[in-house]
Formats: sequence, structure tokens, C-alpha cells
Amino acid sequence: MQTAFKLKKRMDTFFISHGSPTLSIDDSLPARHFLKSWQEKGFVPAPPRAILIISGHWETHEPTVNVVDRNDTIYDFYGFPKRMYELKYPAPGAPQLAKRVKELLSEGGFGRVKEDRTRGLDHGAWVPLMLMYPEADIPVCQLSVQTELDGTHHYNMGKALTPLRDEGVLIIGSGSATHNLRAIGRSTGRIVPWALEFDNWIKDSLLNGRHEDVNQYDKKAPHAKMAHPWPDHFYPLHVALGAAGGTASAELIHHSWQGESLSYASYRFTTAQ
Repeated sequence: MQTAFKLKKRMDTFFISHGSPTLSIDDSLPARHFLKSWQEKGFVPAPPRAILIISGHWETHEPTVNVVDRNDTIYDFYGFPKRMYELKYPAPGAPQLAKRVKELLSEGGFGRVKEDRTRGLDHGAWVPLMLMYPEADIPVCQLSVQTELDGTHHYNMGKALTPLRDEGVLIIGSGSATHNLRAIGRSTGRIVPWALEFDNWIKDSLLNGRHEDVNQYDKKAPHAKMAHPWPDHFYPLHVALGAAGGTASAELIHHSWQGESLSYASYRFTTAQ
């Protein structure tokens, strides 16, 4: 990646709720159709030079990037239909982007960023990307989350990565707006109150620019521990939000539910030029 490359328009950042792995095959899920229409709807007007994706399914003690020439497809889920294990997303790796991410995070005070030279893309990365960019021809680098740290750490990590938005890199946080798998019920059409209240609080906080509240969601949001018993699927939002900058505006670009509590709320973050 040539760091001297500059876009005419700064790239937006995104948080995508990828929900269940069945998003890869289940045409009854509205979120699947939303992602399949990604290019048609022009959320990103031109194909990015590379994609940096932060998935809730890669947890490490220190920030880590995968450095590969070609991404393997990781099937990090169990007991699902056989055809899900036959899906492939052989996107090129992005070693130069990985190097740039390491450089920016180190300059941002995150110390020595690690490399993983064997890891491909977990389903939090390849499932949404398979729907958004099915050609699998855009280089992809994945960045891990640190679940023993907090939202502010991940927001600041995103801030350090902001220059990538001027270099043709699409930054995507992939997780879930709510993620309590033990609480998913049948599709009764009734959303449980705790999930609805948390989901509405996040939407209101993002749309009104209350970034600090979002960073401290575990203290300020209603039912935070119920909505996210473990923060892995929420921290990708903080990275995407931080990369958009403190003056970024948020837009809810998709909203649907699975079961009674799994929110597929997805957001775009835009900074005025």
C-alpha cells in the first residue's frame, strides 16, 4: 500500500452486525439481503483498495494483524448445516496494509503490534464480506480485539487508524449490536425489553454524537451486561467509531432482529470533508 495515495473523499467507516453464522445461507434474514445489496446501494461508491476488518471472533492480549498472501476461510462454528462448511472466501491478504496498521498503532502508543502469519478470516469477517464483495478480489487484513481492555482502548485504536481512510482503506467493525446467545428465543415477533432498551440507547447515543457514553457503555447503558455478557462483539464498533473521528456523524443503515434479542443494527460513520 502506498501511503502517499490520497482519496478525493475520505472513506466512511462502518459497523456491521453479523449476528448468526446462518447469515451465510439463510435467505429469510433481512440482514443477509441488506449486505447482498451493499454495492448496489453505493455505501462505498468505488471499490476500496483494501479492507481492514475488526471481528469480534479474534481475541488477543495485544493488537494483532494477520499477514498472509491469501486468506483461508476459518469455520469457527459448530453443529451447523454441512453446506456452510463448504463455503469459501479466498480473498487476497493485505501484507502492506498490515504493515501500515502496525506502524500507525505503534505511533499511536499501542506498543509493538503482533503479526499472525497463518491466520485467515473467521466467520465474523468472511460471512459479511462474502455477501458485500462476493468476488473476493479485494485484499483483506484482519485486526484483533482485546477483551480484557475497555471501549476507550478500542476507540483510541480506531483513532490511530484514521489516516487509512485517506488511503483507500475501508474500515469495518464486525460484531453484533446485542450479543447474548443464551438469551436468543424463538422468532415470536416480540423483542425482549432489555435488548430493545439497550439497542435504542446505543442508537440514540451514536446518532447524537455521545461517543464518550458509548465508550463507557458498560457503566451507562441499560442492561449492558445482559446485552453483552462478554464485550468481544461490541468492541469492533468502538474501533470503527474511533476511526471516524470525534466529529463523525452516525447513520443507522440497517436494522432487523433474529429471535427475540439478537440485533442486526448496522451503522455508517461519516466525517465532514
